[in-house]
Amino acid sequence: MAVSGSKDFELDVADYIEEAFERCGLEVRTGYDLKTAKRSMNIMFADWANRGLNQWTIAQRNFTVTKGDGNEPLGAEIIDILSLVIRRDGTDYALNRISRDEYLNIPTKSTVARPTQFFVDRQINPVLQMWPLPDNSTDLVIYDALVRMDDADSFTNTTQVPFRFYPALAAGLAYYISMKRAPDRAQLLKATYEEEMNRAMDEDRDRASFRVAPDLRSYRYV
Repeated sequence: MAVSGSKDFELDVADYIEEAFERCGLEVRTGYDLKTAKRSMNIMFADWANRGLNQWTIAQRNFTVTKGDGNEPLGAEIIDILSLVIRRDGTDYALNRISRDEYLNIPTKSTVARPTQFFVDRQINPVLQMWPLPDNSTDLVIYDALVRMDDADSFTNTTQVPFRFYPALAAGLAYYISMKRAPDRAQLLKATYEEEMNRAMDEDRDRASFRVAPDLRSYRYV
């Protein structure tokens, strides 16, 4: 039996919109249909960022510290920092993440030493704040960040979505459009969307092995 030998199937934004409209029992007839569907796709991508960790949206970044300056603007594309180390003389030291309240209650924020803690001020343009303040201008900070997906700007663009998420994207867009154009199908399409999304996110999880150890501190030995 002959096979195609092709593994490059990919949909552009217009293809997803057409698929979503068909699932709603509709046809794309006007420019406004395309415009409102593209808007729904971008809103859905924002929701995906809120759903948790997607492996393909993790990017590793780095910067060199400046002595006495613990603040580093991250840029609007950064959603959050997942882990962070500081490299000194070839050795990486992990920094512990602290909350806004914990950072606020540090009594001596001007302390200068090798940073051991960090706080992410998650504004529209997030800022990384390290403590203590760096004691040199040579250490390298390396961090894994959760970054925003590219917007669906052009109908001929492909999406920044891996193959395993194609069904979830099509199902999700159909559900979003149904809320506006085919409310009688919304419940069914939502169920399909959640099923596809859960399946994709389960497949996207980090497959590193782990071990669970019981906490025995509450047990009394006699």
